[in-house]
Amino acid sequence: MRIGTIGYNNVHGKDFIIDRPNGPGSYLLLIIKTPARFWLKGQEQRVKQNSFIMLSPHTRCKYRALEDVYTDDWMHFDIEEGDHAMFAGYKIPIDELVYLGNTTEVSQIMHILTYEHYSAGEYREEIEAHYLHILLLKLARLIARGGGACSEMLIERNSRITELKSLMYTAPCEVPDVGTMAEKMGMSYSGFQHFYKKMFGVGVMTDVINGRIEYAKRLLSTTNLTVAEVAEQCGYRNEYHFMRQFRQKVGKSPTEYRKSI
Repeated sequence: MRIGTIGYNNVHGKDFIIDRPNGPGSYLLLIIKTPARFWLKGQEQRVKQNSFIMLSPHTRCKYRALEDVYTDDWMHFDIEEGDHAMFAGYKIPIDELVYLGNTTEVSQIMHILTYEHYSAGEYREEIEAHYLHILLLKLARLIARGGGACSEMLIERNSRITELKSLMYTAPCEVPDVGTMAEKMGMSYSGFQHFYKKMFGVGVMTDVINGRIEYAKRLLSTTNLTVAEVAEQCGYRNEYHFMRQFRQKVGKSPTEYRKSI
């Protein structure tokens, strides 16, 4: 597949109108971010914001702003020889308006694609091809589950859990216990543990301990804090528990580690 032209978050006034009686000439992907009016297959349709359509090259289409502005992400692309089976495998509806409910994730990918397409950076074509594949997969998944009503919630939850993981490695003393983490995420104790491991490939307590040890190594190598003070800043209530866990992970006591660097 090869991208011809692409645009991200293009905003037009209320007089904006596109009319292609012979079709767009190539495949046209539109992520429609504002209410719009479409004429498709001889029928007029009012389209809700956060909708999507994949137009085939020869499908007659006409669309315009419904309110004061029309905003979309758009991409013209061609399916090259050998790519038809892969494209069909996405099972994305063609010439059919689909309400997604939430377009944040796919629009972010469109933003990256637009940048890569017009850049002159090394490996641009390879990066563009991978992001195009990811975009179509994300769209296919979003459409298959009937829109993005739950996608918005998942995006927010994923963001919060990613921030929590970052906190484990940068400020472990501020990381709460697993029960409190689960409560803050609005999840059960076991549900949170399962979700965390599925997302990162390791258990939450494994990351908590790894974060503490990595932070301790950083403090031991860059500060003059005592072992007890390092233990406290890494979230340990007991200095001896810290020393035992540090030795298990590093193979040396905190003091031996400091002397060796």
